[in-house]
Amino acid sequence: MTTMVKTIIEVLYIIICIAIIIVVLMQEGKNSGLGAMTGAADTYWSKNKGRSTEGNLVKITTVLGALFIILSLVLCKYMV
Repeated sequence: MTTMVKTIIEVLYIIICIAIIIVVLMQEGKNSGLGAMTGAADTYWSKNKGRSTEGNLVKITTVLGALFIILSLVLCKYMV
């Protein structure tokens, strides 16, 4: 692998790492607090999280995680 391609992959790897950190920090916590005791946590937004911003963040995290693993394997193979 040429040094230019390796450099491009390494820069892309760093960008994906930073993006994963940002997306994970943007997500809400999984605990529902005191609303879970009274049943108030079962709202419209909790039932339709797949269509909400939270659902989109989960999908983005999954894609970035897969790219992270793939690039990690590529870099591991060609670092030797």
